[in-house]
Amino acid sequence: MTATERPSFLLVHGAWHGAWCWDAVRSALDADGRRSHAVDLPSTDPSADPRGGSARAGMRDDAEVIRDSLRRIDGPVVVVAHSYGGVPSTQAIADATNVTRAIYLAAFQLDVGESLLSFLGTPVPDDGTGRTPPDPNARQVLFADVPEADAERAVARLRPQSIRSFTEPVTTAGWRTVPSSYIVCDHDRALAPSRQHELATRAGSVHQLPSSHSPFLSMPRQLATLLARIAPAG
Repeated sequence: MTATERPSFLLVHGAWHGAWCWDAVRSALDADGRRSHAVDLPSTDPSADPRGGSARAGMRDDAEVIRDSLRRIDGPVVVVAHSYGGVPSTQAIADATNVTRAIYLAAFQLDVGESLLSFLGTPVPDDGTGRTPPDPNARQVLFADVPEADAERAVARLRPQSIRSFTEPVTTAGWRTVPSSYIVCDHDRALAPSRQHELATRAGSVHQLPSSHSPFLSMPRQLATLLARIAPAG
């Protein structure tokens, strides 16, 4: 596969995050001559939701943003989804003709009829706002192995997530027609590795990183290297 044929990456963040979380990985990919793009999902970012706020945007709204991003990218694309980002990515890639592979990074590789909360068996939070705030222990839960200064900056940038995004079920599972790979984060405190291995049974190949939930901040170069190694198989 030549450089011009190598797929670019579309990076999809998880709940409470934004496209900013991929900056270090994108720099590492760029240094390797790999093109990448990152999206801001409206369920987290109020400014990305034309209807007026993250509380109103759900999983299907996120999926449409991903579809729109895919339509704007020339050539083959590998979609890399982290955590919650796996849900709208699964929904979006089913009818995207340029996606050659989906890579789920400690992500929810759900099937038709499943939502994030139904898979976890977790009650729907409801404080009347339509949003759920970041975990108050985000430093330990999400960024346990991230350097202190980087973790502090990341925690400060987290935003509330729409509850609707966690409750809307997948209606089409793109990984059933698009080749997929799963990256298990061995020391994850947010999504237990045992649940990740359960989800990974749906993927065509499984890889592992000795990281907590956010290797894009704790080991961005290693993650970028792994993504580049998986991508040619797309």
